Amino acid sequence: MIERQETKQRMSRIVKHNGTVYLCGQVCADATQGIKEQTQTMLDKVDLLLDQAGSSRKHILSATIYIKDMKDFSEMNDVWDSWVPEGYAPARACVEASMAREALLVEISVIAAEK
Repeated sequence: MIERQETKQRMSRIVKHNGTVYLCGQVCADATQGIKEQTQTMLDKVDLLLDQAGSSRKHILSATIYIKDMKDFSEMNDVWDSWVPEGYAPARACVEASMAREALLVEISVIAAEK
C-alpha cells in the first residue's frame, strides 16, 4: 500500500511504501540567510517530516543534496556533520545544481526507513 501525506497537484511532502519513507525536496526556512543557516533550517524541516512519517535521522537510508555553488560545500558539511548521529551516516550524494529560486543555496531529498 502507498500512503501519501500533504498531497497537492504537483507533489506529496511524504510518501510511504513498504516501510520506506520518501520526502519531497526540502529547502531552508529563510532564503535571505547564508549557507550554514539555510542548511540548518532545511535539516530542521527534515526532522519534522521524518517524525511525522514515523522515522528519524537514525533511519535515513539515502540523502541527495543539491548545492547552488560548491564553494559552500565545506560550510554545508559542517552543519550536516553535526546533524547526522554518529554511526548513522546514510548513503549520500551532493551535486551542484541550479535552484528553483535564486536565493536558495541548498536543497535535500531524503529516503528513510520507518522506525
